[in-house]
Amino acid sequence: VIQAVFFGICVLTDLSSLLTRGNDSQEQERQLKKLISLRDWMMAVLAFPVGVFVVTMFWSIYIYDRELVYPKLLDNFIPAWLNHGMHTTVLPFVLIEMRTTHHQYPSRSCGLAAVCTFAVGYILWVCWIHHVTGVWVYPLLEHLSPGVKIIFFAALTVIINIFYLVGEVLNNYIWDTQK
Repeated sequence: VIQAVFFGICVLTDLSSLLTRGNDSQEQERQLKKLISLRDWMMAVLAFPVGVFVVTMFWSIYIYDRELVYPKLLDNFIPAWLNHGMHTTVLPFVLIEMRTTHHQYPSRSCGLAAVCTFAVGYILWVCWIHHVTGVWVYPLLEHLSPGVKIIFFAALTVIINIFYLVGEVLNNYIWDTQK
């Protein structure tokens, strides 16, 4: 969903940019700058770190033991192409976006705070679903004790923050913004 919203905003930004080109309207220019800022923030804080996180974590666990993250039973309901759409294509598309469009990253402290907020919010959501339904959305969590779950969630939060930093460094490298 994050990727769909992000790329929808990218399309909207590009269309708005094309439609306002050559127009001297200060208001349209102001609105376009807001849209570009939203696009850049979403890329930095959500699309890149979450996208890379999903691909690396999903396929790492899947290769180790697919039943821990994507039970074979799901193959009856979710076709392989859709599984790859959710867990594979995210990475090449977000890398293409990073290569073709310069994104202004927020300050490092604000970016990391936003990534941590998202990670903690998502973890709480996963725990809430378990609390309400008695089922973990990720079967791997059934096999972890409460203490190990806390360590696991903390480690995942650190990893997604590392992916934020990788995105910032990669963006700066691609666009040579340090010079």
